[in-house]
Amino acid sequence: MRVMAYIHSLKDKEHDRHVLGEATIIKSIGDNLYLADYNGVKCTAIFNPFVGRYYVDDIYGLRMAGEC
Repeated sequence: MRVMAYIHSLKDKEHDRHVLGEATIIKSIGDNLYLADYNGVKCTAIFNPFVGRYYVDDIYGLRMAGEC
């Protein structure tokens, strides 16, 4: 499903703010852990129920081919 999510690589470092971008949540791979796609990069995401948004980690949460 296509969602507006906070994308790690888009973070506004000058003002220390997260920035929204469009990502695709592909499937659940664990407890509150999801496989996501952002600009063709497969990575992990979590859902924060307090703000109602996904957080996509396209920097440290990269998934290689064959994983998941």
